[in-house]
Amino acid sequence: MLYKTLVPAALTVALTACGQQQNAAPAASAPSVSAAPAHPEGSLMERIEQKGTITVGTEGTYAPFTYHDESGKLTGYDVEVTRAVAAKLGVQVEFRETQWDAMLAGLKGGRFDMVANQVALTTPERQETFDKSEPYSWSGPMMLARNDETRISSLDDIKGLSAAQTLSSNYGEMAVAAKAKIVPVDGMAQALLLVQQKRADLTLNDSLALLDYLKKNPESGLKTVWQAGGDKKVGAGLVLNKGNGEALEKINAAMNELHQDGTLKKLSQEFFGTDVSVK
Repeated sequence: MLYKTLVPAALTVALTACGQQQNAAPAASAPSVSAAPAHPEGSLMERIEQKGTITVGTEGTYAPFTYHDESGKLTGYDVEVTRAVAAKLGVQVEFRETQWDAMLAGLKGGRFDMVANQVALTTPERQETFDKSEPYSWSGPMMLARNDETRISSLDDIKGLSAAQTLSSNYGEMAVAAKAKIVPVDGMAQALLLVQQKRADLTLNDSLALLDYLKKNPESGLKTVWQAGGDKKVGAGLVLNKGNGEALEKINAAMNELHQDGTLKKLSQEFFGTDVSVK
């Protein structure tokens, strides 16, 4: 399963779709990529060796991962990580914005070399077609409650408490399994509002989505009361077509250097207020 489809929809602030665990909202305003392939198949390694330009598919509408800032510049955690990888490889990077639903099809069709859009290849079908680099972000379940909440320190503690959740999401299923009382909502924004209004005790969601919300809303009155351990987290990386093994090795080496020199930690703190590049 793609990680992008695993993050619940609609943040109140800039984060357009972190509930896309179930309902990945299409980026309607993002331009489609051209029908013609950007480069001949299998030439990624040649372009890296020749210090050429690699093309990267991304949405450009999925903050804080890939979006346009107030000046119109394309930025975001995934975008800046990709630029840092390209710098390590000594190549230029050209981003091509496209709708999420067309992104992997565009990659498979050769319209760009890589995808940078919070993708985690977790299904056999995707793994047969694509390769993923070393992860640059890790995400798993997280729970928020009001600042005055003292009853919750683990998932077991929510039995009998009210959880604002979308019924179709895996987070809703998690709350049901923990025997919480479900308060149905349409998305994450509504869930957070109900907790703030004391109409629900808590909400479960993706950690990157909630970290982004807390960073942008420091006066929200909400806090983290539980977060899943590293064994429950899923890593997102740059995604390539199969058959680019040599290029993937170079990309992985660049990503490991960015881990070691602190670049990923710095970018994580810039966009999330904490280091999401490690489990």
